[in-house]
Amino acid sequence: MDLKHMAQLHVVHLLFACAAALSALCSGIGIVYTVSAGFVMRRFFSRPISAAVCFPAVTIIKPLHGAEWQLFENLASFVEQDYPGAVQYVFGVHDEGDAALKSLDILRARFPEKDITVVVDGRVYGPNRKIANLTNMLDRAEHDLLCFADSDVRVRPSFLRDVVGALQQPGVGLVTCAYRGMCAPGFWPRVSGAMTDYHFLPGVVTGLSIERARPCFGQTIVITSATLRRIGGLAQFGHHLAEDHAIGEAVRSSGFAVAIPSFIVRHACVETTFSQLFAHELRWSRTIRAADRMGHLGAIVMHPFPLALIAMFFSFGNLLACGLVALTLIVRALLVWQTDRSTGERCGNFAWLPLWDVLQFTIYLSSFLSCRVLWRGQRFDVDEDGLMSCVQPDPGLE
Repeated sequence: MDLKHMAQLHVVHLLFACAAALSALCSGIGIVYTVSAGFVMRRFFSRPISAAVCFPAVTIIKPLHGAEWQLFENLASFVEQDYPGAVQYVFGVHDEGDAALKSLDILRARFPEKDITVVVDGRVYGPNRKIANLTNMLDRAEHDLLCFADSDVRVRPSFLRDVVGALQQPGVGLVTCAYRGMCAPGFWPRVSGAMTDYHFLPGVVTGLSIERARPCFGQTIVITSATLRRIGGLAQFGHHLAEDHAIGEAVRSSGFAVAIPSFIVRHACVETTFSQLFAHELRWSRTIRAADRMGHLGAIVMHPFPLALIAMFFSFGNLLACGLVALTLIVRALLVWQTDRSTGERCGNFAWLPLWDVLQFTIYLSSFLSCRVLWRGQRFDVDEDGLMSCVQPDPGLE
């Protein structure tokens, strides 16, 4: 072998060694993060829940779209609330032929005594049709206290009591809730639920503990109409991909805090194929990237197991790197256990943990490759400010 080839080989080995060292370093930091996240989860969910001092009338506003999995059960969980105050329910669709209306007919028949209003309004104010749906329903809200909640969310009977108590704390202008997955039957919904439960949720709680995260979850938002008027209303968010994050930031900018109480709601995971799961999780990941670019970049340390695998690959199976892989699996397993223990729920299928982590890391890397997302059958480009513009319809995945 001549000197030129030897030099080239030396450079390749050097590059491999640097890649292995860098991956191992990031994985090591990820191990520290994972261990810390377990302790933070326990401390966060052990906090006391603020009791409400009074029970003002509430309007619950829910945008609907299609015949979703267990839609009636989700809606009924909001109707069957242990709340002493008056509650109005406003449900909205864009199309009078929407299949979700059938579930509303059943809901009305089952709970004839409840104050239920249905709004059918096709007006839009930008590419974010959820914001348009919510805006169209606001005129029918009869009470000052508003609760926006997605159709695929299920809550416990004390939900309204607890969020009202949180909103009544000094300086709080908005309450939003952390969530875990609620899995439809099948393998891929369980994978989606696991990624929500054991990656997203610990990341959010850890970010809150170090005051790095500033979340606002669109699954549940509780706010007064006065605060909503103060930030300029909902229609202004009609072009935002992460409209929930933008609403939270607007409330913070107005001088109020965003509170996240120490309990969870449940969010349906219904992606039945790999392509649906990947498209949905990729949109979420790019939504987080649009909301917090530097935080999303730093989230690489939340993937210690895949990073350890990379270190093992570039080190050609070095024993230390192999030990690092084993260690990352142990600490990730402990985080899964601590999350289940802290929240009082369990996802199951623990044996698939390596697959969950590798797939989540692949989605994370993919989120940097494009600023295009797929949402309800349409593709959108997302600019640096997180604003969407429609590209073309896509009848395929969602």
